[in-house]
Amino acid sequence: MGRKVHEQRARVVTALDHLRHQIGLALGAARNAHAQAEQELAQRRLEQDVVRTGMDRAAADPELAARMTTPAMASVVHKLASVREQFYAEWTAGPRRLRELVAETAPGPASAPAGEWLGRVGTSSGLTTPQLWRIGETTVDGSADSAFDVAVPLLDSSHLAVTSAPNTRSTVDGLVENLLMRVLSTFEPGAVKIHLWDIGQLTGVLPNFYALSRTSAVTVHDPTRLSDLLDEFAGHIRRIHGYTMQAGHVSLRAMRAATGKRLEPWRIGVLYGNGEDLQPEQIRDIKRVASGAIEAGMSLILVDVPTMLDGAVESVHVTADRTAVTSMTGPDLAVRLDPPLPGGQVATASSRIAEALMARQGGPRTFDDLLPTEYGTASSAVELRAPVGFHEGEPVDVVIGDATPHALIGGPSGSGKTNFLYALLGSLCARYSPNELALYLLDFKEGVSFAGLAPGRKDESWLPHARLVGVNVNTDREFGLALLRFLTDELRRRSAAAKEHEVTTLSELREQDPNGHWPRIVAVIDEFQYLFGERDTVTTLATSLLEDVARRGRSQGIHLILASQDIAGIEAFWGKPAVFEQCTLRIAMPKARRVLAEANQAAVAAPRWHAVVNHDSGIGHGNQLAHVPDASSGGVFPALQRQLWQRYGSTSVPRLFDGAHAPRLAESTAFTALSPSDRPHAIVGQSIDVADVAHTVELSTAPGRNLAVLGTTQRDAVSILDSAVRSVARQFAPGDVEFALFCLVDRCEPAVTALAERLHAEGHKAETVTADTVVETVTAWAGELADGSQRAARRIAVLYGVDAALPVLEAKEPGRTSGLDHLRTLLKQGPARGVHVLGWWRSIARLKDTLGFGGTDDVGAWVALDVQGNELGPLAAGQVVHWSPRPDRALFFDRTTLSSPEIVIPFRREEDLDD
Repeated sequence: MGRKVHEQRARVVTALDHLRHQIGLALGAARNAHAQAEQELAQRRLEQDVVRTGMDRAAADPELAARMTTPAMASVVHKLASVREQFYAEWTAGPRRLRELVAETAPGPASAPAGEWLGRVGTSSGLTTPQLWRIGETTVDGSADSAFDVAVPLLDSSHLAVTSAPNTRSTVDGLVENLLMRVLSTFEPGAVKIHLWDIGQLTGVLPNFYALSRTSAVTVHDPTRLSDLLDEFAGHIRRIHGYTMQAGHVSLRAMRAATGKRLEPWRIGVLYGNGEDLQPEQIRDIKRVASGAIEAGMSLILVDVPTMLDGAVESVHVTADRTAVTSMTGPDLAVRLDPPLPGGQVATASSRIAEALMARQGGPRTFDDLLPTEYGTASSAVELRAPVGFHEGEPVDVVIGDATPHALIGGPSGSGKTNFLYALLGSLCARYSPNELALYLLDFKEGVSFAGLAPGRKDESWLPHARLVGVNVNTDREFGLALLRFLTDELRRRSAAAKEHEVTTLSELREQDPNGHWPRIVAVIDEFQYLFGERDTVTTLATSLLEDVARRGRSQGIHLILASQDIAGIEAFWGKPAVFEQCTLRIAMPKARRVLAEANQAAVAAPRWHAVVNHDSGIGHGNQLAHVPDASSGGVFPALQRQLWQRYGSTSVPRLFDGAHAPRLAESTAFTALSPSDRPHAIVGQSIDVADVAHTVELSTAPGRNLAVLGTTQRDAVSILDSAVRSVARQFAPGDVEFALFCLVDRCEPAVTALAERLHAEGHKAETVTADTVVETVTAWAGELADGSQRAARRIAVLYGVDAALPVLEAKEPGRTSGLDHLRTLLKQGPARGVHVLGWWRSIARLKDTLGFGGTDDVGAWVALDVQGNELGPLAAGQVVHWSPRPDRALFFDRTTLSSPEIVIPFRREEDLDD
């Protein structure tokens, strides 16, 4: 037992000895590894310190020299010496290659000596941009052979942060002035805009640029309004990013490369902070601007602004007079900055550039300057784009497309709104053919702004792109409603075609259906607020239709341009911003209110004959000020119109609706298109519609196919009966119809006589009946109906002033039927036998007296003149009739064709028009 315990103890002791040996080995290896790691760390730190300090300066530093002479650091010193020897062996051609690189990437004034370019006006269009801009030179070893140019990136590439040592402001100014003058002297005038801000000076920022500060090339900003300047920068960046991204490009530079056009000038913002502390929000805004500026063609030069920029930024630290350290060359090389340019020469050069810029911008532009050299070559598949004015010599475009589908134009009377519309229409029509652009023009105010775009008596030409011209429709709000209905129907047609071809936009539809006719439609409604001027069904329907077109029209190429003197009082849109939200294109004439965003007051300061063009829903950063040439004075627009008319003369004549002129029956398409028919229609008046159509009453054999004209207005009543009779006569050959003209009011005798003579001249039988023979004639016609005899000819009884003959008609002898009863027989039984009554009653009560109890069904159609709507309900199937009498307008209802009464315009008799 004891021996067994002894053996176990021996095994345990042996195991512990082995464990202690292994632990000792591990600890020894760890100590060796730790020592080796410490040595490697010391070597890396020495290498880093020597590289940062430089070999020569490190050898002269006691602390570094002691570390370098330590035997353990010999390998580090040897390695660095080898690298240095290799570098200098390879650097022999380094300065030459650097000089060649700068010359290649910084051509012309970007790197050349000032004597070669200072004072000369730049000529580059800006399609290609120098990548670097010289600021000085440096040398590696102090010898002239190792010297090379130092240049920094700027436009489209990088920002520049400049810091300075005390008493080096003149060196910093010279550096900035040198850079800016190189840029200004490279590009043609106007291609670069410079913004100067100095927190410590009011007006003395780079005074040699004073001549340029009188132009748009250089702007000196208020030192106390940094936030406003940064907001302006941010707005510009948002605007540029907006339309570059919409065009499918990531930056302005990429868009310029793709299109081959310099669409925007570069902008350089020079901010002198003088080392003063800025507000945290200002620092935040600077960083935010810097983050998106490069892609928008803007570069910042920050001088002693206490903030670190993210992204592409190079730095220059001015250490002494004309000496700096740059991020381009590293901390070991001292850069000798170029000497400041001679002040007098800079001032002279600035004056020359300013003069060239003003000469390039030219004097006041004319309407002809808006027009292209060749007409009708542009495609509207993607958008409509046309200049409407100029800003500093450059055209300012209006773009109408999917991104900016609808426009809102505002300006008080005399501000130039009509002139702007003519400039816009002319510029568009000159660029796009009628197959690409269709115009529907409506002017609610009392005037003839658009009347000249349709053929007239003085000028036979018309604007070929116009499909509809409506003027003087301030009292015909229904015409605006008709236009919106037409646009809705067209929208529905286009949507169906898009669905059939499985596309969503007009450009895609035109690509899939190249043989279809799909122009972009632009509907211009001037003084559109009249459409919503009352709280009635017209306003309700118009609001609904307008919202629908505004919302869905953008994808189908249907665009609205809504113009107004003042939109502040449009109650119909209170709480319904759908239309205005879709009007992302805003045009504000001087002193316009509530067109731009509430905080955007640009229109208040806009000078006369200018407009603020904004494609960003009126937000301030989207403002573009444009001088609009004279497009509306005598002979300016008509000259273009005649050229376009001669070019596209085969286009259809636009429909002209003039609310101030009474229509003529002989000029109505509905009348001239009539021909003999078995189903004659009596025309009662012109319809208020986009198409040139008329309201008619079919004189069929169905019960009630008679017509009643109601009201005391004799001229309109006579005109309506005249139109009805003449239109019916036109649908029959001579002998196939007979007319009896009952002249029951003496004042109607001239009109009745003239109508009878016209019918006789056309070969028709027309009997004139007076009050003395009215009973006899009515009795005879009713008797023939009672006999059941069939006449070959249709019969039309036309009664002028039925109520005037009621006493005669009501009189009867005992045992005999009265004339009124015979007239009721004609009304009730006549239509089925080809006999129709067209009568004029001067009041509804007298019509009811004529018809008797239950006889209202015998008059299936009526036209009301000076009759209030509440009196017409019984004649309109009991519905509430909203109607107040209006001059030269009437209310028409035919229970077989209309669901509710509609307004018509009575045709004028030629005799009335001649008076």
